[in-house]
Amino acid sequence: MNVYWGDIHNHCGITYGFGSLENAIRRAKSQLDFAAFTGHAMWPDMYEKTPETEFVVNFHEKGFQKLKEHWEEVRKTVAEANSPEFVTFQGYEIHSREYGDHHLLSINDELPLVYRTSPAELVRDCGKNVIAIPHHIGYTPGYRGIDWSKYRGDISPVVEVFSKHGCSMSEDADYPYYHNMGPRDTRNLVDEGLRRGNRFGFVASTDHHAGFPGSYGDGLAAVVAEERTRESLWNAILARRTYAVTGDKILCEFKVNNSWMGSEITAKKRHICAKVETEGTLNKIILYKNLRPYYIVNGEIFQEANKEGCYKIRIEMGWGKSDLFRWNGSVQAENGEIIDYRTYFRGISVLAPSASESYDENEINNIETYSCLTDDGEFEWRCDTVGNKSTLHPSTSSVVIKVQGDLSTRLNFQINGKSYSATIEELLAYGYTNHMEYYHSHAFKIYKAIPESRYLFQIDINDCDPENDCDFYHLEVAQNNRQWAFVSPIYVERR
Repeated sequence: MNVYWGDIHNHCGITYGFGSLENAIRRAKSQLDFAAFTGHAMWPDMYEKTPETEFVVNFHEKGFQKLKEHWEEVRKTVAEANSPEFVTFQGYEIHSREYGDHHLLSINDELPLVYRTSPAELVRDCGKNVIAIPHHIGYTPGYRGIDWSKYRGDISPVVEVFSKHGCSMSEDADYPYYHNMGPRDTRNLVDEGLRRGNRFGFVASTDHHAGFPGSYGDGLAAVVAEERTRESLWNAILARRTYAVTGDKILCEFKVNNSWMGSEITAKKRHICAKVETEGTLNKIILYKNLRPYYIVNGEIFQEANKEGCYKIRIEMGWGKSDLFRWNGSVQAENGEIIDYRTYFRGISVLAPSASESYDENEINNIETYSCLTDDGEFEWRCDTVGNKSTLHPSTSSVVIKVQGDLSTRLNFQINGKSYSATIEELLAYGYTNHMEYYHSHAFKIYKAIPESRYLFQIDINDCDPENDCDFYHLEVAQNNRQWAFVSPIYVERR
């Protein structure tokens, strides 16, 4: 099994979003394994047009019509982008005050654009290989949040639990809702859906509205599958072999009695195994049983650093002014080897059209997102950033390299003409920052190295005490940089 990373709910200029579909596909290919490109298609119970609602109603209607007129072209472009290196899915979105918003997902390149009043009707009338995924479920009932009494597990095997809107896991979860659609409601969150006996898996996606699938920090779907093909990924999603991350690509393996996340099994004795590889320093790992913490791993207890092996180093870029800024970077290792890397590029952020703001309909996120590990072992990257919107809304991008070596391994950094050199031993003790100019400047930060003794973790325990006819276990992982993973439940019925 392998973990593949994707964004199956994002928007661009094919409806009332921004940025061209072609640019969105390029951005997705630069750092994802799979993606859908979601068009806003319908809102059967939309508000009546009044002076107060006119702007909202108008941009929705205009966007819906745009998708209708270009659906064949959109569908063909998405189909042609599918390849062994990058998998595409077809799909579009239905807004609903009654059922909550859902986006359709399909591996069928002939997916028809049909108009119905409910997600179930859409799935029924679109043919095989179609599911409907509820998203931003935590909004007020009747205000485009989910209605758990109308949830259909047969059409919705997975639920989107995190996006730009915030986190829907529970009332106390990090990342509350702050979009103008309102706060999250306790009645509509993931824990309430599970408490009611529903069975579903977890995914995340960005819900980005400016043509940048996979924009860092807005949510990604992790799918555990045999291979990177449409059929393999699709079958894994149907099996709920999925989990959600907020941004960092945290690797998670979670099994009960050797059955993967998302499974339904029958057992009295439960052998629970989890393996986690973080991208940053660990805050905690929580194994939940029936929504209550059952086993906790605290990151503070891991202080030792391996003297040889693997280490992770993050380089973050951005800050400065609001104009677009180009970064050119490289890292070379002496007496060691860069064996892997992850990119966390972030696009210019737009969540929805606004009467007071305007954006370039095609070029808004036509920006650089390049990375490569060369044959001689040098890691190179290029990306564009803009200044942070506020002290609480970062627009930075970052890369994380994995280095194999020992404490004497030296890393040589070249970033926009600035040079820095340090051994792993030095990077375990100190990070480094530098600025491009002397005042209100674009800047970069090289973080302290994280040894594998602080990013590799395992849980291996037994539970022989069934509590209910069906107990369910799920896993949550938190890093100190506020990046999370939410791993789909395993449902265990007693014998």
